[in-house]
Amino acid sequence: MSGMTCGACAARVERKLNKVEGVHASVNYATRVATIDAPDSLGIDDLCSVVDTAGYAATERVRAAFDPDDDPDRRYAASIFRRLVVALVLFVPLADLSIMFATVPATRITGWQWILIALAAPILTWCAWPFYKVAARNLRVGALSMETLISVGVLAATVWSLISMFGEQPPTSDDGVWQAILGSDSIYLEVAAGVTVFVLAGRYFEARARSRAGGALRALAALGAKNVSVLLSDGTEMRLPVEELKENQRFVVRPGETIAADGLVMSGTASIDMSAMTGESRPTDVAEGDSVIGGTVSLNGRLVVEAAKVGDDTQFAAMVRLVEEAQSGKAKAQRLADRIAGIFVPVVILIAIATVGAWLLAGADTDKAFAAGLAVLVIACPCALGLATPTALMVASGRGAQLGIFLKGHHALDASREIDTIVFDKTGTITRGELTVVGTFVSAGHDADDVLATAAAVEVASEHAVAKAIVDATTADARPEVHEFVADAGKGVSGVVDGHRVVVGSPRWVARGIAVPADLARARRDAEEHGRTVVYVAIDGAVCGAIAVSDTVKDSAAPTITELRRLGIRTLMVTGDNAAAAQAVADEVGIDEVLAEVLPSEKVARIERLRGEGRVVAMVGDGINDGPALATADLGLAIGRGTDVAIAAADIILVRNDLGSVVEALGLARATRHTIRTNMVWAFGYNVAAIPIAAAGLLNPLIAGAAMAFSSFFVVWNSLRLRRYAGESRWEGN
Repeated sequence: MSGMTCGACAARVERKLNKVEGVHASVNYATRVATIDAPDSLGIDDLCSVVDTAGYAATERVRAAFDPDDDPDRRYAASIFRRLVVALVLFVPLADLSIMFATVPATRITGWQWILIALAAPILTWCAWPFYKVAARNLRVGALSMETLISVGVLAATVWSLISMFGEQPPTSDDGVWQAILGSDSIYLEVAAGVTVFVLAGRYFEARARSRAGGALRALAALGAKNVSVLLSDGTEMRLPVEELKENQRFVVRPGETIAADGLVMSGTASIDMSAMTGESRPTDVAEGDSVIGGTVSLNGRLVVEAAKVGDDTQFAAMVRLVEEAQSGKAKAQRLADRIAGIFVPVVILIAIATVGAWLLAGADTDKAFAAGLAVLVIACPCALGLATPTALMVASGRGAQLGIFLKGHHALDASREIDTIVFDKTGTITRGELTVVGTFVSAGHDADDVLATAAAVEVASEHAVAKAIVDATTADARPEVHEFVADAGKGVSGVVDGHRVVVGSPRWVARGIAVPADLARARRDAEEHGRTVVYVAIDGAVCGAIAVSDTVKDSAAPTITELRRLGIRTLMVTGDNAAAAQAVADEVGIDEVLAEVLPSEKVARIERLRGEGRVVAMVGDGINDGPALATADLGLAIGRGTDVAIAAADIILVRNDLGSVVEALGLARATRHTIRTNMVWAFGYNVAAIPIAAAGLLNPLIAGAAMAFSSFFVVWNSLRLRRYAGESRWEGN
């Protein structure tokens, strides 16, 4: 969207869109993006025409067309800078001469008025033209904006000055130059010019700051490969734009090149720099059979990669979308600010008129009354309100992306404030999730290798970490084919192998209603006492095997739990694993409470019970069975690459497979909330305090203009401090 210049503009467009039947719209002033839920009967052109009738312009936002070099804020800053330079060069002599002519009447040479007009004219016409243009456009559709206040103030000061200069002679002051500047003075050309200079300066620095705020997203987008060397069937290579790469095509990656798409290494070895995607500084070694992610960089070696996901389907593209979506959302504080900004401008105009009237009724001269009314007009600033939340969220989402932390929207900020309990999944979250088979036990009459191969035949279709361990313990040739495969989330899998019904899963589920041989029950107890996970294998209704798998705890788990406990956060582990194995892991890392052998629905029930006790709960998980719990918790965090279900349900995506990023994510979210709160206190407090001071006649209009410009700049500058967030975990007081 284009043409919006303050929060009042965004509020007006939002109201116009929401008046259309069936439309639910949210307009973000900082990002110039409207997020719209509309019925199918309304097309993009229909919605854009609604925006046009509000006095602004809009086009469909096409993600694929995102250009990292496209920076509208930088272009706007460049255009404003030219006007600012001209205005500043002319303002300095204009202010000096205005003060001199006002305070020392003897210096007024013939035609002194025309000298002031000649200096002021370029400032009040060409330099201020962007304000007049927007104000006039809004006026045509019955709208008022920040430009309306600026334009009315500048034009009123100009007209009043012309009347004063060519009518009665301006009064002098016996109290010196400083009093002449701060007191009432019927020559207001320097005030009109000064307001223009300060507003232009404010808009310039604000645009530059917004450009830096969006820089992280542009930097992220710029990391993607531009071209790719596709390997042809005859062994030759063809250099193509990355957009032309197709799935299943093979491409070559040389040292220093960016991997063009998600895929599988077909040949070669290399060290991959994953920092752009995960924030992890240590390179990862890959070889034939390993997966690679688009957007990462090969440091050495030559790779031949088969593309699995290309274009918008890659993980890299998904990350860019996450950042864009996070920046387009609105927090509760922003919705309140937008409602205020929507009525702010007309209220300020009424206050200014009332101020002039009150001073005149009180017996003040017209010069004093006009000065007070003008100060009210130029000091008011809804821009700060409109920028307070979205600018902070823009910076935070960009900084988070650099750290491997993706805030999916404002909900993560709203929920993070009061988190006092964190529930962790075990496998793949607390532990590495890289299970290995450490023992296969069978009942009499069965062969361990055959039972393991039969179990692997069924588990090959499952995504669970235990299934992967069992499959990895066998070879493809040894695994028979499975039919009628069925997965029961959190319990196990079943299928038909060589005509036999095979069930593999948790002992409680597999052995329901079935007698378990004593030697297998004993083997299970022994393995679980050592912290291992056991699954039973049943063939044709008889339990015939027990497979023990083992996992290792992540190095980051214990320090993370220690830090969370130091911060007063209660920690729990909820897992479908057996109680002995779960307790062994909990004891190793220091988790307070354990709930073992639970189904996905029981995880949800446990979180709901905690919330019913008044707890504010965060859930950390990575698997399909964690999806419902992640969605139920006040705050869901999907760690590692996770599954699509977990990522869809979570509020924060932690790309690094490192539990330390949980603390970093909460720290970033709370630091962002603290920044937003500071911005809102300033934006509200500034206007609440400044308008009455101006109305009381205690503020010169020139100083009021400077203060107004500074208010927006302060909000953006304060938000930009989040760019320096380095993952500190100490967030008390935020």
